[in-house]
Amino acid sequence: MKAAKQEADDERLLIEAAQRDASRFAELYKRNFERVYAFVVRRVRNRAEAEDVTSDVFHRALANLHRFEWRGVPFAAWLYRMAANAIADRLQQAGREAGLPSDADAIEDPVALRQLEERATLFRLVNELPPDQQRVVNMRFVEQKSVREIAHQLRRSEGAIKQLQFRALENLRARMRRAHA
Repeated sequence: MKAAKQEADDERLLIEAAQRDASRFAELYKRNFERVYAFVVRRVRNRAEAEDVTSDVFHRALANLHRFEWRGVPFAAWLYRMAANAIADRLQQAGREAGLPSDADAIEDPVALRQLEERATLFRLVNELPPDQQRVVNMRFVEQKSVREIAHQLRRSEGAIKQLQFRALENLRARMRRAHA
C-alpha cells in the first residue's frame, strides 16, 4: 500500500515539475511510452499508424500539460484517453476522406469496416461516461487491472468498483443501442 502511494506521489511530483519546466516531460514520456504504444498498436494494427498516433498523443500531452489536474488517477489514464480520441479522430477523418462507395460490393470487408465504426463509437461513448465510471472502465479494460487493484488504487471497496463497472457497462450498452437505432 505504501509503495503504491509512493509511486503516485512520485508521479504527481514529476507532473508538477514538467508543468513548470517542459524539459522535465522527458521522464513522463519514458515511463509511459511503451504503455501508450501498446494501447494504440492493439487498436490500429498498423505499425506506422501506431507510431504516428503515439507521437501525436505525446505532442498533445506536452502541449496541454498545463491543463492536467492531479486527481490521484495515473497519468497514463489521461494519455489513454488522448490516444482513444486520436484513434477515433483518425478513423473519422479517414472515413470522410474516403467517402462511402456508391456500390456496396466496393467495400472489401464490410465486417471489418463495421467493427472499426463500432470501436470508434465505443471510444467516444466511454469518454462521455461520468468520471468515476470512465476511470474504472479505463483501468479495468485498458490497463487490464483487477478489481482488487482498482479498489486499492482508488481507495474504495471491491464491491464499489464492481458496481461502478456494472453501471458503466450498462450505460455503454444503452448508449450503443441508441447509437445503432
